[in-house]
Amino acid sequence: MLNLSRRGVLVSAAMAAAFGLPKPLALIANAHAETPVEPTKGFYKYKVGSIEATAVYDGIWRKPHDPAFIKDVSVDETKAALAKAGLTTDFMPIPLTVLVLKIGDKHIMIDAGSGVGQWQANATHLPANMQAAGIDHSQISAILISHFHPDHVWGLMEKGTNAAVFPNAELVVNRAEYNFWTEPGRVEKLPEGRRQAGKRIAEAFPTWNNWRLVESGTEVAPGIQILEAYGHTPGHSVFLVTSGSDQLMVSNDTMYVPALLAPHPEWQGSYDQDGPLAVTTRHRIIDRVIADRMMICGAHFPFPGLGTFVKDGNAYAFTPVEV
Repeated sequence: MLNLSRRGVLVSAAMAAAFGLPKPLALIANAHAETPVEPTKGFYKYKVGSIEATAVYDGIWRKPHDPAFIKDVSVDETKAALAKAGLTTDFMPIPLTVLVLKIGDKHIMIDAGSGVGQWQANATHLPANMQAAGIDHSQISAILISHFHPDHVWGLMEKGTNAAVFPNAELVVNRAEYNFWTEPGRVEKLPEGRRQAGKRIAEAFPTWNNWRLVESGTEVAPGIQILEAYGHTPGHSVFLVTSGSDQLMVSNDTMYVPALLAPHPEWQGSYDQDGPLAVTTRHRIIDRVIADRMMICGAHFPFPGLGTFVKDGNAYAFTPVEV
């Protein structure tokens, strides 16, 4: 059971051990030195009950500051939030982390990364870091997909050909997400900036026969339940991992940059297709994480993308794992 406060610097070592973590947790709000942009190690293993979780670093999007990134929020405001969290303000740091869960003898990946050299020039590390973690590409039996944004699914396709990278793995996704992106005529309805991605999805994904389309609430693998977290995209989903008394919320893009959205959960990102719904979803998911005192990971949290939230008035305080 976690007992955190904004004034506390460290959670007890005993609590870290209870979650299978080698180090305690440290509050980013209390950081005295700027957190390094790149991690020193490309993978990080921890336990959720009997399930072995491996966070695998894909790279980091060094996104230039953009006043349109958060609706009605200035660059100065986003820089101030980054600085308060101990992060660089030279650019918007958006790490890209993929999670692999070992359940029995099965390896299950959550999202597939951005594809080597396909989305961001420096997001190329996933294959080598998986290998370093002892995970062979051919071992992946299923990929649970949160949503169809490029940084989460371009790793499913070979660069240039769109050939399937994981032709023998089951691809599991919320039916609403799949239907939205593959609906005939959808590409023409998308905003101009998303049409190229939409076209690639519409041309490639329906040609594959290894999809499993599911409804929210389905157990998609032993101990893993898919839950709706709509707003970021029409079918964006999170995954609740349960083993024994341990729980992990795999939140994907619900709270994609905690340095910004934990203290300001009402902020709407430019990549949220339905901003108000994304805000409602954010509160619902994070409030559940806090009420159930569970760990949470996110695709764009500081690597290894793992930590906890506590309430801070009408907002939240995020506590990352220290590595």
